Amino acid sequence: MAFMIAQRAYLKLFLIGMVEKRKGYGYEMLEELKEQFRPFGYVPPQSEIYRALHELVQEGILYRTKRLKGNDPSIDFQEIVLYHFTEDGVTKADLYKKQVKIDLDRCLGMLNKAVHDHY
Repeated sequence: MAFMIAQRAYLKLFLIGMVEKRKGYGYEMLEELKEQFRPFGYVPPQSEIYRALHELVQEGILYRTKRLKGNDPSIDFQEIVLYHFTEDGVTKADLYKKQVKIDLDRCLGMLNKAVHDHY
């Protein structure tokens, strides 16, 4: 058991939440996470976002599809990769979130103890 929750596990939790709300692509998710975490002084590394998405695909939670970014294929050639839940991905994601919740609760307890004991 790790001392604190791993960065990638933390990011995977947020990425699952983003896919639950809407389908998205990696760069869009990265920019949204940067904005969400800005008040806390944390900038998620691009490499970690893509590794986390890759792991979620390998774990059978998500799958990828490709499409052109724009609406006019005659002028827009940029292809994006969209992420969606697999057939049993929602069930697997719920299980993953439950496991991460246990780690988060443990970390919160440890952090609260440190603040209480030393500040």
